[in-house]
This record gives sequence, structure tokens and C-alpha cells, in this order.
Amino acid sequence: MDTVGTLEKFHEEGSAQIHPVILSGGAGTRLWPLSRASYPKQLLKLSSQRTMLQDTVARGLIDVGFAAPLLVCNEEHRFLVDDQLQQIGIKPQAILLEPKARNTGPAIAAAALWLLARDPDALMLVQPSDHVIASPADFHRAVMRGLAAAQEGRLVTFGIKPVRPDTGYGYIQSGEALMAGEGGSDGVFGVDRFVEKPDRETAQRFVDSGAFFWNSGIFLLSARAYLGELSRINPAMLEACERAVRDGQEDLAFFRLDAESFGAAPSLSIDHAVMEHTSRAAVVPVDMAWSDVGSWPALRDIATADGDGNVLQGDVLAERMTNSYVRSEGRLVAAVGLDNVVVVATDDAVLVADADSAAEVSGIVSKLRGQNRSESQQHVTCHRPWGHYRSVDAGDRFQVKRITVKPGAKLSLQKHYHRAEHWVVVHGTAMVQRGEERMLVRENESVYIPIGTEHRLENPGKLPLQLIEVQSGPYLGEDDIVRVSDNYGRA
Repeated sequence: MDTVGTLEKFHEEGSAQIHPVILSGGAGTRLWPLSRASYPKQLLKLSSQRTMLQDTVARGLIDVGFAAPLLVCNEEHRFLVDDQLQQIGIKPQAILLEPKARNTGPAIAAAALWLLARDPDALMLVQPSDHVIASPADFHRAVMRGLAAAQEGRLVTFGIKPVRPDTGYGYIQSGEALMAGEGGSDGVFGVDRFVEKPDRETAQRFVDSGAFFWNSGIFLLSARAYLGELSRINPAMLEACERAVRDGQEDLAFFRLDAESFGAAPSLSIDHAVMEHTSRAAVVPVDMAWSDVGSWPALRDIATADGDGNVLQGDVLAERMTNSYVRSEGRLVAAVGLDNVVVVATDDAVLVADADSAAEVSGIVSKLRGQNRSESQQHVTCHRPWGHYRSVDAGDRFQVKRITVKPGAKLSLQKHYHRAEHWVVVHGTAMVQRGEERMLVRENESVYIPIGTEHRLENPGKLPLQLIEVQSGPYLGEDDIVRVSDNYGRA
């Protein structure tokens, strides 16, 4: 029986519903300069025409029949996540907002508590939002193999059959067979131990043994079973998460976990919090063309290379170059006489690295943060719930931005203490509130906003509104915004 037929039979028999739980809290620093704290890798189109988040969400819905997804994300990314789901026509059960990053253990606990209040038999299919699974059919078949174990209270993880002695992954050593499969390694197995990232010699022994699998970070769990083990192994985490959900609040399309309570939860992964200490762990081996896309070489490896082993994306010219990954997000990049390198160019930064050292780019991000440089946090283009703006030029006492407002969207009613603004509409029609005035500003028309004047910009049309903003004044920082009212709860 195929995966869809198996799921239909599964639901007909009245079994528990599978709820995809998508974790979207990562920063993806190893894919800098494309991935930044304000716009991390799961929100980028890296391996397909959809973002990694969109691919992950669609994996559990299209032709499969899981419940609508439940997402857990950084509150700073909430509007971006919601917008990307709308783009592919998916309405989630909820989007839980983490006020502070506490790793995957508390995030999954909060999701389990939220689901149990609505479905006492909920099964959670927990997935990171930034992994690639090139064979979703094999993934779905593996989920079906793990269903019975999960319903019996096993905490099921999915082990990737290793194809090389990779030192960048954790490993799972399988134990006795719990449920037989069609092949010798196609069933469900107990877990003897979890192993942190080994050295190469140890990793080679693991691969040769046939008993070890890469730890995918994907889980199939009964919400009740996970919380039961958490209460036994890490009660402080469960107590903090219970308070965070109990005292949480609805906020527009989101559920905001209580900040103080959630911040009190120990910051531990699900592996350290539960899986390494439970006797209920089980592993389902699977070969599903998986990658966690944890570095630029990993992205090169899953892409289609040319005859010289190169992956070239964007405006790139190459001569006598082999086994390399070169990506441009705009400007021309020319490379000559190189082997095994990574070159990634964005509007404000260029990464050049030996491919074998590219995973160390996180160290560069740490240095940028230590110097309080914006390149570690955000791109030249900054996204907002109403659209986005792009810095074009800046100098002493002035800054120029290109602003795009989505149809029907409006900025907050706001004022500034240190800057004046001059708006020039280049495409569409703007509805502008300036003090007590309201006016339509059309293409090639402009309006001036004096310092201290309350103002608001709105797009009443059906097409994106584009304008040029010229700011002038002694201080031009984004924190010189006093919001009087706001449609997005930011006032």
C-alpha cells in the first residue's frame, strides 16, 4: 500500500491524528552572509523555488493528509513566517512565539502542551524548518513504520543511513529490533546510545558497523508520552513551559508564550533534555536524501554541479575553476583558477573560504557581533509586516531608502524626534496621513513630513506601492520611531 493509502487506512481506524510541529527558531549562522539573524536560512530559497520553511510545511500536507501544522518560531520572525505560509495557501493551527530562544526541548514541550489542550491523543511529527528531504515519499513511509511504536508511547526518532564518515553530525546507535520491517533494517529499533559529533576515525567505525545512523533531529512523539518523560527527567523544564502556555496570550494570528515563564526553562535540546535519558527511545532507519544544509559545502553537495564540479548561481563567470560553490545575489562575481572554494556575495558582504573551512564561518559572525556590526543581524533589505525597505545610500545627516508597501497594508501611525522625511512615489498611489491632513500621493508626486509630525503611509491599491524616502536629521536610527497606533500590535 502506498503512503497515502496507508494514511487513509490509519485515519479510518480512528487512530490519533498526526500534527506536524515545525521548529523555526534557528539563526543559521554557518550560511552567512546569506542567512542573517533577522532573516535566517529557513526563510530563504536555497534548494527549490520555495523557501526551506515552505518546503517543510508542504511536506506534511500535500497528498498526505496530516493535520494543519503547528509552528514554533522566534517572535522577531513572526510576520515573515505568517507571510510565507500565506504565500503557499497554508493556514496553520497556530504559531507559537518564543520570547527567548531556549532550544528544542522547551519548544517541543510548549507545542505538546498546546496540542494536548485540544487533542488528548495528539501525535507530534516534529521537524526542523531548515532541512532538505529530497525523497518525501521515503520520509512518509518511515513515518508510517514508526506509527505503532509512537502510539505505544515510544519516543521515535529517524536515523539517516550514513553515506560517509561525517564528523558534523551526531550519531544514534541502534539496539534490539522492536518491530520488524520488510528488510533487515526497515523496522523500528531500540536506541543503545546517542553520540555527539565524533572524530573521523570514530565516525568511520560507526559507518562500517552498520549499527549507527545520523541523528536527523526529526521525531514522532505522543504529546502525552513526551511530557510524561519530561516530568520524570526534567520537571523544571516542564513546569516552566506549563506556566508559559497557561499565562500565554493570543496576539493577532499568534500565541505569545509568557516571556518570564518560558525564559525560566532550562535551555536544552530534546536530545539532552529527554532522549539521552529515556528508556523509551526508538529509531526508524531511513534513506530519504536528507541534509541539514548546515554549511555552504552541504548546499553545494545537494545541488546539480556542472562538468567541473561547480555550482554557480546568479551573475557568475568562472574560468579554470573546479569543485566550488559560487553564488551572487546581485553583482557580477568573476572567479579564476580556483579549486574547492566557496564564494557568496550579497549587497553588503562577500564570503571567500576554502570549502573545507567554510563551516567555520560562525566565527566570523561572532566577530561581527562583537564589533556591533549590522552585517551579522540584517540585510540591506529589511522585511516588515507591511512590506520591506532597502537602504540605497547614507551619509552625514541623510539616508535614502526604497520602500515597498503590500496592497492594502499600512505602516504604523508614528512620529520621529530627530528626523524629517521626504517621500517620492515612483509606482502606485499612496494614502498619506500627515498631522490632521489625509491626501493621495500619486506617481511622480511627493510629500514632506516635518520632524515631530504624526504620520502614516498606506497602500489603498491592488498593486505594490513603491516610493523613495529621503531622511534628514542629526540621528537616523530605527529606534527613533514612536508608534502611536499600529495594525500589527507593535505600538
